[in-house]
Amino acid sequence: MILTVTPNPSLDRTYEVPALDRGGVVRATGERVDPGGKGVNVSRAVTAAGRRTVAVLPLGGAPGALVADLLDAQGIEVAPVPVAGATRSNIALAEADGVLTKINAPGPDLSAAERELLLETVRRQSRGADWIACCGSLPRGLAPSWYAALVARAHAAGVRVAVDTSGPALREALRERPDVVKPNAEELAEVVGRPLATIGDALKAAAELRELGARAVLASLGADGQLLVDDAGTWFGSARVDAVRSNVGAGDSSLAGFLLAGGGGPEALASAVAHGAAAVRLPGSVMPTPADLDPAAVTVTDQVPVDRPLREPVP
Repeated sequence: MILTVTPNPSLDRTYEVPALDRGGVVRATGERVDPGGKGVNVSRAVTAAGRRTVAVLPLGGAPGALVADLLDAQGIEVAPVPVAGATRSNIALAEADGVLTKINAPGPDLSAAERELLLETVRRQSRGADWIACCGSLPRGLAPSWYAALVARAHAAGVRVAVDTSGPALREALRERPDVVKPNAEELAEVVGRPLATIGDALKAAAELRELGARAVLASLGADGQLLVDDAGTWFGSARVDAVRSNVGAGDSSLAGFLLAGGGGPEALASAVAHGAAAVRLPGSVMPTPADLDPAAVTVTDQVPVDRPLREPVP
């Protein structure tokens, strides 16, 4: 069972548009409403794969009630933490050429009692979990050290933890040695404090995250592929994708694929790449099913192309 923790979930509205025209009227060609948040997406991907998951998330107001209803309709077990503030609503604008513009709201401010209830709910639900996936930004009211405290508690209970967050929350979590962290290129650059121009730059940054405490680093490099660095070695995975429809939730789908395949080694990396590639071919934040995967399009090698420039370098 994979337990997901999403401290700042959302109600996600995705509009497909031909192109953005600032100041004009843009008519959408398609729209979706989905339960959102990185951990929520991981749970959705795990459920789409036919495996069990429990999603822990604070929910409040009408948007929170709709998130719970949408997750229930998808057969996802929810462990809600009631909060006074309304769950945030996010908007994504997906252009026909694959460019995505996201507008993310800040989310509610959690009280001391709500913060404690969230931790207690995670503790109670983690019994029997194979993995805890801690994902996304922290809402107002949670200190940057909150994920670090959760990792420490989970390890004390003998449960493996994956962390997908950024900024100070990621830095704080690293000191508690999470079993895997899943940064993207921008998050890697932010932690090491320098630009990334090549896959080799990303590899060096991933190695530094291990020096800071991560037991394994699964780094998403967008269209360039993914890197996995752990005690057993270093691997690079990529996949052929003919057309990108939406990359919303693609990284979350990758993390789900990685954990579903055991959470370590080249086989897990191949699963992560396959899930991410399948997700970008689907609309909105739809999570892929096994039928959507194309393992034959995935390549995994221990010969990392360190000199290859990133298609989207991080300045």
